Amino acid sequence: MNSKSLLLEKLRESAASVLPIVSIVAVLCLIWVPLETDLMLAFVIGAVFLVAGMGLFSLGVDLSMTQIGSHIGAKLTKSRNVPLILSVSFLLGVAVTMAEPDLQVLAKNVPDIDTTVLVLVVSVGVGLFLMLSMVRILRGIPLRWLLVVFYGLVFLLALLSEPDFMSVAFDSGGVTTGPMTVPFIMALGVGVASIRSDSRAQEDSFGLVGLCSIGPILAVLILGFIYRSTPEDNDLRVLASYADTVALGRSYLSAIPENLREVGMALLPIVVFFLLFQVVSLRLKRMPLLRIFVGLLLTTGGLMLFLTGVNVGFSALGFRLGERLADPKWRFLLIPLSMLMGWFIINAEPAVQVLNKQVEELSAGAVSAKAMGLSLSIAVSCAMGLSMFRALNGISVLWIVVPGYLIALVLSFFVPNTFTAIAFDSGGVASGPLTAAFMLPFATGTVSALGGNIMTDAFGLVALVAMMPLITVQIMGVIYVISSRRSAVRPEAEAAYGDTDVIELWEM
Repeated sequence: MNSKSLLLEKLRESAASVLPIVSIVAVLCLIWVPLETDLMLAFVIGAVFLVAGMGLFSLGVDLSMTQIGSHIGAKLTKSRNVPLILSVSFLLGVAVTMAEPDLQVLAKNVPDIDTTVLVLVVSVGVGLFLMLSMVRILRGIPLRWLLVVFYGLVFLLALLSEPDFMSVAFDSGGVTTGPMTVPFIMALGVGVASIRSDSRAQEDSFGLVGLCSIGPILAVLILGFIYRSTPEDNDLRVLASYADTVALGRSYLSAIPENLREVGMALLPIVVFFLLFQVVSLRLKRMPLLRIFVGLLLTTGGLMLFLTGVNVGFSALGFRLGERLADPKWRFLLIPLSMLMGWFIINAEPAVQVLNKQVEELSAGAVSAKAMGLSLSIAVSCAMGLSMFRALNGISVLWIVVPGYLIALVLSFFVPNTFTAIAFDSGGVASGPLTAAFMLPFATGTVSALGGNIMTDAFGLVALVAMMPLITVQIMGVIYVISSRRSAVRPEAEAAYGDTDVIELWEM
């Protein structure tokens, strides 16, 4: 497939992700819930920026981040130098996470924590757990026991932590497994797994993303013990209004340089690290190197367009819509509308289709891609409904995530290891860019209008969405196990012969 076809395919995928939400919001706002015209126009323009940005970004990541991860992973494999593998994994984990678009969006929506502080803390958490993931691959440590130990530590710290940091911590684990981080980590893991020659090496390359999502949760929970917000940090956002179309256009144009600067600063560590690796060790030829730099340019441009669309138009309308629907006149729409948007968000995610096919192949057809897709849609729809129920009633996120993760961890002992690894890897698949860019501001606006605590009642939405696949994929694994056992105990003669068949005993 040539570059033009790839770009068109990526744009089609991003449009399929964004347009369902745009359609639902348009119908709602044009028929029932009145919103400011300028805000609606800003939202439409923001949607165009999102489609273009996500398409360019996805293509750029395929050409750059995935290739960088593969090349560095292969070179580290050849070195067989464990301290080098661990130190490079940490540095790359930090650098790649800092440029994750979902994390950038989440950090700007958190009122009580400085954006730079949150991004750095979360990135260090990913880097440390990427090191741990490399140790697991090299030593063949069972994934389920690491999950049990570290989630036990997570829940212990959560019980002792500040409530304002708890929901943000769980959301941080969901947003770090996004379109920038996942391809890079997976490529790095497959390369390092090739050091081992046993039959379980390839199986152990799964689960990296699931483990890396624990690091940010622990890091933010620990941050809550030492970080103190200032009173001015708690001011709610002031939504911009535009006198005319020129003012709106200038708002977008003025946001582009600032977002470009932020994106450049976020990507700079990756570029510097790659160039150093290229000079010292990789020494790629001209064409592969040129392809990577083109990918980095596309990644930069796409991420800049994405953040501009989110910050100026998309998130603002989500916040305002949440405010308006909190009115007693419309409040009955909040939960069903959230569930409807959750259903379409998960259905439109391209990575979900890949996950569904992966499970179908893994189960040898016992769990179909269609059944997997339906179960994920139901699960994410329920997660959105639960999140809005929390926003309306102020229920702590722990009352949902603790039972949810306990169920997921218990299921891990009854399904094949690969199902568990894929399940914990797939949390980032469900919590895609639109969850942080629209649904989180939507919940924030609702809680703000109700006079609730944004930090405890609105945040946690991403965490619930990321938690559901852990349960759903493993339930499908249980179905596969049951189906396999039934096939194994079925008498051989049942399927083979009729009453008039001649049975050649020496051929049996």
